[in-house]
Amino acid sequence: MEMVYITLLLRIWVTSVSLSMVHTKSIYTFCIFTFKMQRKICIIHDFFFSAGGGEKLVLTLAKALGADVYTTHVERRVLENLGYENVPVYSIGDVPANQFLAAEISTLWYSTLHLKDKYDVYILSGNWAHCAALHHHPNIFYCHTPVRYFYDSRERFLGNFGPLMRSFLKTIIWLQSRYDRYTVRHVDQIVANSRNVQQRIRRYYGRESVLVHPPVDTDRYRFERVGEYWLSVNRITPDKRIELQCEIFRKLRNERLIVAGKIERQAGEYFQSLKPPENIEFLGECSETELMKLYANCKGLITTAIDEDFGMTPLEAMASGKVVLAVNEGGYRETVVDGVTGWLLPPTPDAFVRKVREVDEKTLLGMKDSCIAHARKFDVKVFVGKMEELIEKLC
Repeated sequence: MEMVYITLLLRIWVTSVSLSMVHTKSIYTFCIFTFKMQRKICIIHDFFFSAGGGEKLVLTLAKALGADVYTTHVERRVLENLGYENVPVYSIGDVPANQFLAAEISTLWYSTLHLKDKYDVYILSGNWAHCAALHHHPNIFYCHTPVRYFYDSRERFLGNFGPLMRSFLKTIIWLQSRYDRYTVRHVDQIVANSRNVQQRIRRYYGRESVLVHPPVDTDRYRFERVGEYWLSVNRITPDKRIELQCEIFRKLRNERLIVAGKIERQAGEYFQSLKPPENIEFLGECSETELMKLYANCKGLITTAIDEDFGMTPLEAMASGKVVLAVNEGGYRETVVDGVTGWLLPPTPDAFVRKVREVDEKTLLGMKDSCIAHARKFDVKVFVGKMEELIEKLC
């Protein structure tokens, strides 16, 4: 028995000596491992229909913390495209592709979900997953934004419908938004992805929140050259304002734009209405490997979303040493340093056309190092460290 104790003491001593000699990065890895062993963490996310910023964030965090992910609909190709096929993702029940039915049924699934004693802490992500706060504590709601068509985009959304449907939807939205605010009252801690979203949370939920910007795995991105095309990376929906990009490049016949992103559910009619010029190419949804290559070889990123919540694609472009031309709205003001890592412009074709014609290869190369340095401020390690601190305080 004495030999067992002696052996155990020797192992502890060897471990402590080894840790004192290893590189800082190894210590960080050891601490992450220890954290994983201490906490059983569950992340609940709306669904995985496509590979967007929210999906990247959830899978990045799950991998870093050794967490299980629960969702409704999950397309395995999304996990594979993002490079997270080994993260454990479980479906609690499927939902249809229809945007509104998916919202209603997801709300039902999460409101009735019970995983109560399986985990030490629950992280809720998305527009509907926070309904799980009703039965799961302690919890953290990572809010990408309060549902836009319930609140700040309500009138613009209703404007897409005729009088009868608009009247019906007003009633539905009134009921849904009341339930939305009710479930948020059961959230223990709200985390906002941007100052822009913090303001919305304060305005619509009457709650304060902690700011933790989404992560970019800067080590995965690279600069190869200033290429022959501009890049746009976004899901194809009206709120991304793709029609503005079409108008810009209709006036820039000697320039080329590549658009990478899936045509979202219910956005087929919108896509057909765009009628893009011949110098715009739509690639559809791309894998992470394909996206990184596109970033590495483009001139820069064009991004035009309406009052973007935060926007991860500008940081992905900067991590690749590329400038960003963004509309001067929303979360872009938190990621793009005007004149240093890109330009914030009025949402008009002429403003973008002038800037594209103005910049040359020397200018784009000269901003490369500033772009990369700025992107590192949003690195995965920064994000994971802040989320770990919140979990520790909550538990």
